[in-house]
Amino acid sequence: MLCVAGTVPAEDFPLREGLVELDNEDLRMGTTAIPVNRGTPALLAAAAMVARVLGKPAPYACLVGDTGIGSGSHLLYEKMIEILPRNQFQTITFHYLQPMVDLHGKIQITIAELAPRPILIADAGFMYVAKMCGAASLYDLFTPDVGELAFLADEQAPHPFYTRGFILHENNRIPDLINRAYENDNAAKYLLVKGNKDYLANAQGILETIDSPKEEAMEAVGGTGDTLTGMVSVLIDAGMPMRTAALVAMKTNRLAGQFAQTTPATQIIEIIRQIPRALTETMKKTP
Repeated sequence: MLCVAGTVPAEDFPLREGLVELDNEDLRMGTTAIPVNRGTPALLAAAAMVARVLGKPAPYACLVGDTGIGSGSHLLYEKMIEILPRNQFQTITFHYLQPMVDLHGKIQITIAELAPRPILIADAGFMYVAKMCGAASLYDLFTPDVGELAFLADEQAPHPFYTRGFILHENNRIPDLINRAYENDNAAKYLLVKGNKDYLANAQGILETIDSPKEEAMEAVGGTGDTLTGMVSVLIDAGMPMRTAALVAMKTNRLAGQFAQTTPATQIIEIIRQIPRALTETMKKTP
């Protein structure tokens, strides 16, 4: 089963855990409705759609409200330390959480004692804290955008705020940033880099590059990177090899954007609604 740990952008959202389903335009966790916007709700909505198409269990989520203060994230770290030993999660995706070095270390100690060890995926804040702790190589997949990749590539930056300017401006040299991240042991086993062109890479180099179909407006729609992370998480949890899962997710995300006839005014839920159609078509054409 896939477990997703992340935050909801609302300070009054209590710490909750449970299976998550997509119901019209909201996520449902028991009787709780969660609006689908960008961030972890968009990730979970995309994951729920893919699970439904594949006939797999709905994703399990551990969520809390946090608008950047960090108190919610602190609670969620502690909750994950509590629930991991009593659940058989095959895959864990950590998403928007404030970077907290000590608690990250405790989570890794807990995970090290699990048998079998779950597949570990990290995006956003949790990817940051993994790099800050020198623990990036413990993860199976990071899903950065270009700005996040620049932080991974900067071996001197202790925090994303301090990523050096000359690295931040290397957007047209993504392969170089990928190589730099691996040379300094600041990358997971695989990197899925999200952007105008999507890349899958490992320490040996670029494995896949996807740039079509190209919907320029998708760059302006908040949440399209989150949907990609949600889709690849479910595909990996379903047993697909990493390379195949990433390829299917990258193609499906772009095709869903095309089917939604995306404009800068498009809401992420409109793209998510197209995932079943896009995934079905992609899987027909993927060996």
